[in-house]
Amino acid sequence: MEKVLIIDDSRLQAEFLKSIIQDDYDISICNTAEDGFSTAVSGDFSLILLDVVLPGMDGFTLLKDLQENAATRYTPVILITSLEGVHNEQKGLIMGAVDYITKPFNATVVRARVNTHVKLHRYRIQFEKQALVDELTGVANRRSYRQNSVEKWREALRLHIPFSVCMMDVDKFKVYNDTFGHPAGDRVLASVAKAVASCVHRSTDFFARYGGEEFALILLGDEGQKAFEFVRSVRQAVEDLHLPHDPSVSEWVTVSIGGATMRPEKEDSYDECLKRADAMLYEAKRSGRNRVMWSAENGEEWKEK
Repeated sequence: MEKVLIIDDSRLQAEFLKSIIQDDYDISICNTAEDGFSTAVSGDFSLILLDVVLPGMDGFTLLKDLQENAATRYTPVILITSLEGVHNEQKGLIMGAVDYITKPFNATVVRARVNTHVKLHRYRIQFEKQALVDELTGVANRRSYRQNSVEKWREALRLHIPFSVCMMDVDKFKVYNDTFGHPAGDRVLASVAKAVASCVHRSTDFFARYGGEEFALILLGDEGQKAFEFVRSVRQAVEDLHLPHDPSVSEWVTVSIGGATMRPEKEDSYDECLKRADAMLYEAKRSGRNRVMWSAENGEEWKEK
């Protein structure tokens, strides 16, 4: 059940609003702007009903604060106004409120407007999720990778923990497509992505399709040796799928992986770390493919075979 937050200093009116929509939604009530803000930020609400007139901080100020906070920036807000305060409607809509409800409440109007904006919010969330997912493989796409790589790097810098990025490439994929056809190649990419994703369990890690037959994997918190060993198991998981390749290339479909681990400092950059991983991927493919090559924090380079 989706969650709706009511922020109104009148307990009577808040409870009446709740009674109108409580059969369809999980309702929370706050009677001050301060409580409303903290609840909105800590919760995952599909809609906020906000009274314009509140003691202390008024509804417009709270609306501004909600829109400036990353956790509530895109949560739709419907303003609650009195009939005498209709001049506030224009101000509220200009500031970003999605709609308004006037007092005294008309139950039919309240339900209709709440339902409409909850549905619109749900559609937006679904669209955003689809926009960040690779349609073929079902894993994160390049756009999602760009966002997450920056966020993960900043987190590693803030916490001063190791950061690893890996680039992996399906070996001789063009030959596979030429031999078996592009539909079969698509199925291979989906199978490889599924195998790798099944190895990545931690919320701190991130896996995405980078483009074509190339994938990216980001690991947070592991020292280089541990990250290297984990990625070796990922490579093995793909080989263990036993997807037949063109016999002139190899028995099974495999991947080559290049990785780099850094403990970011302010003067470092993500692009530098990625460049090292790309160089390791090149070495892995030049050295015979189906292997992992790694650049460690201290400048050492490790190879799987």
